[in-house]
Amino acid sequence: MKDKTQSAAWRFRRAYRTALTVMFSYLWLSFLKHFLSKKKYEKRQMALHVRNAERVKTAILELKGLFIKIGQLLSVMGNFLPEQFQKPLESLQDKIPPRPIEEVRERLLKEFGKGPEELFARFDERPLASASIGQAHRAALHDGTEVVVKVQHANIEEMAQVDLKIMQQLVKIHNWFYDIKGFDYVYSQVRQMIEEELDFAKEATAMQRIAEQLRGEEKFVIPAVHPAFSTGRVLTTTWHSGVKIGELAQLDAWSLDRRDLATRLLRVYCHMLFKDGYYHADPHPGNILVKPDGTLVLLDFGAVAELSDNFRKGFPRLIEAAVKNDTDAMVEAAQLLGFIAKGQEATEMAEKMIDAMRNFLQNEIQMDGLNLKEIKVNPLNNSLTDLINDIGLSGIMGTVQVPKDWVLLNRTITLLLGICSTLDASLNPLDVVRPYARDFVLGEKENLATMVGNILKRTVTTSLGLPDELHRVLLKIEKGKLETRIPDIRAAAKLLYQSGQQFVLTILSIASAYFGWLFYEKGEVTGEKWGFGLAAFFILLLLRSLRKGSKIRQKLD
Repeated sequence: MKDKTQSAAWRFRRAYRTALTVMFSYLWLSFLKHFLSKKKYEKRQMALHVRNAERVKTAILELKGLFIKIGQLLSVMGNFLPEQFQKPLESLQDKIPPRPIEEVRERLLKEFGKGPEELFARFDERPLASASIGQAHRAALHDGTEVVVKVQHANIEEMAQVDLKIMQQLVKIHNWFYDIKGFDYVYSQVRQMIEEELDFAKEATAMQRIAEQLRGEEKFVIPAVHPAFSTGRVLTTTWHSGVKIGELAQLDAWSLDRRDLATRLLRVYCHMLFKDGYYHADPHPGNILVKPDGTLVLLDFGAVAELSDNFRKGFPRLIEAAVKNDTDAMVEAAQLLGFIAKGQEATEMAEKMIDAMRNFLQNEIQMDGLNLKEIKVNPLNNSLTDLINDIGLSGIMGTVQVPKDWVLLNRTITLLLGICSTLDASLNPLDVVRPYARDFVLGEKENLATMVGNILKRTVTTSLGLPDELHRVLLKIEKGKLETRIPDIRAAAKLLYQSGQQFVLTILSIASAYFGWLFYEKGEVTGEKWGFGLAAFFILLLLRSLRKGSKIRQKLD
């Protein structure tokens, strides 16, 4: 008897029922808002988030299949969701009961014209693992080579199209009730990732390409692909024994250095990310094996990603723009990275958001000393909450978008940090990552001078230009042509003083950072700490001066 969960009609009904229940519950709460106090409304809203989060999680677990994977992706991409939704979605596990061996045999017959008994000298009917898209079986080739055969589930492509269509329709229904265009973008990104994972031929190509890139890495293995036993729906790779990297008791029993394992894993990923820009994007503990001699084995290349040229160009530009405090350049870099939608409206909205963030950091955070634990901020009354209340969720979603490149990169980094913390909580991953990241952001050493030079040139130009403008203002005052726009000459004098102070502090910040970097290159830890510490101190003073200067300019305007 066919499982009802594979019926397109049932899946449509189940998904729509849940979606409409959730949407109408919020519509009803919106109606009640007019009759409730703010405190009672917020209390009811919090309780409704919890109930709806459980409704969504229950529906996904019943639908299974790709809905579990979609839920996982939304948990990463959907930063706009309430926290009560994010946690249940993050807890979803991509584990489902294995499909019958008859379905596996049917798939192999369809792909090769032969059953598993003919293709392989041995084929274990009990799978090693099963997931939403396929399941893996251990087998042996006729020449004795031990292999793993990953077989895509029967009808998975048809079911995937059904699930994606359901999701697309739900997005349209949601947009009809709530005019939030950003959901269309989220859907397009999820669809692209799902369709890529359905093509095992791409996975085989990715394994071969990354294996070639990492050929020189010490004690690191990527299973070899066996093309004669692989298609777009079946992938056969060499079997490697070992234990999952999270099995600490076995690692200790083998007397392996856990810090060394974490360090080598980070170096491999730094190589992929910063040197090649093409990387394995699903490093959860089940996909990383450790052999008795400490060799790392990377499995399952269904999720791979490549950093686009725009990302490679945009990331250094964003850092430089942030250092320069250049809003236009920050928006341009963020658009290049894909975080901000195209169009004049989105650009103006992004500028508002950046200004709110800048005001929040400069004026609304109270710090007693330099201890991050002592940061104080009013959670209910600040620039960020005012911004959200002003432009609303629709404005944010129409402006900010989460590109697929960042989703996979964020997931990769999160999983890696979790593994490293498990292996050795005292390890600082930045010690391993820093040299790779520095080269990625700055390029060759000449680019460091270019970046510093650009920042310095901008500061000098601004500092030298302001006295000229002030001189013209003073001439107008002497001639009796002072306009009402300038209420206080003393403010202009203060602005000149602040400009000079900013120029000096900028020079000191750059010089301190440069000497800290030189000491770092020479391995002198004490000098490095003093250099970067002084740079941080001068930057704080510079931000304070910029804040004062901004207030004075507002008076002059």
